[in-house]
Amino acid sequence: MIRILIDGMGGDNAPAEIVKGAVLASKEIAQKRDDFEITIIGDDEKIKAELSGQKYDASKIKIRHASEVITGEDSPVKAIRRKKDSSLVVGLEMLKEGEGDLLLSAGNTGAFMAGGTLILGTIPGIERPAIASIYPVIGKEASLLVDAGANAECRAENLLEFATMGSIYMKTVLGRDNPRVGLLNIGTEPGKGNSLTKETFKLLEKSFLNFVGNVEAREVPYGASDVIVCDGFCGNVLLKLTEGLAFSIMGFLKKKFTEGPIAKLGAAMLLGKLKDIKAEFDYSEYGAAPILGVSAPILKMHGSSNAKAVKNAILRGIPYAEEGVIAMISAEMEKVAEALEDEHQ
Repeated sequence: MIRILIDGMGGDNAPAEIVKGAVLASKEIAQKRDDFEITIIGDDEKIKAELSGQKYDASKIKIRHASEVITGEDSPVKAIRRKKDSSLVVGLEMLKEGEGDLLLSAGNTGAFMAGGTLILGTIPGIERPAIASIYPVIGKEASLLVDAGANAECRAENLLEFATMGSIYMKTVLGRDNPRVGLLNIGTEPGKGNSLTKETFKLLEKSFLNFVGNVEAREVPYGASDVIVCDGFCGNVLLKLTEGLAFSIMGFLKKKFTEGPIAKLGAAMLLGKLKDIKAEFDYSEYGAAPILGVSAPILKMHGSSNAKAVKNAILRGIPYAEEGVIAMISAEMEKVAEALEDEHQ
């Protein structure tokens, strides 16, 4: 039995798109298994109103009322402590009390991070949880970017944690055997970078991971490594630059292909290929980003998630809860701690 919790009030399009996505996911899951339940957490009346226009199995979708909402403007830690009956805090408490197996939210990222750490706690050996975001790769399987924005300032040991967690997630959930781990840097040579990347390079080189060395940003879109490791500041800049560039290129192509009759004819002939290109960079295809390092499975959805993105987030989140990733990370971090202790002696 998999019990899925979802923050019904988090995100730009809540609760409408959250509810639609939950219904779509329930129908798709039901085609493969019957042992599941989705609980939407939030304003009871608003969620019921959205469900009233949907055809769904009422035995598979439940509602847990929560009277408050944490907004994007709320201070993360204050919101977690003061808005005890918010959809996000209620969801985290339910997960902590064993009333669910995973929690998804498109709401305030900082509050989700803070709540996960304060309410659920971290995996032993993990100092800082990290956001692991799927990074689209041209014509190949996607990479995993860790950290994608949770920790602006890090120590080398933190990046080693990110690399370890990302490697386990990539192998266990995304099915990539012996994933290649690359360190985001300004050059490929071992001596490149600042003090953080130089020290991290040494730790990764001595680790049990399949470390392939430094990776330059220009090589990332071509799949230079399966797991891209960096601090959250660089990771978030890389992710948003890529997202913005993709939208810019698609907008440019759309403009060029609609400038005249000949261009429109060419666009019609290439429509299938253009859709393929768009899909490569469509965040709604990739689901949610797990917050690795927290002691229970929580996943952050894009703030502007539509129903399709919510559906995919739920479907792709299930293996995270069922494949024992948390336990694997915990066991691996014990080995990392022993190796670091031996090195410092």
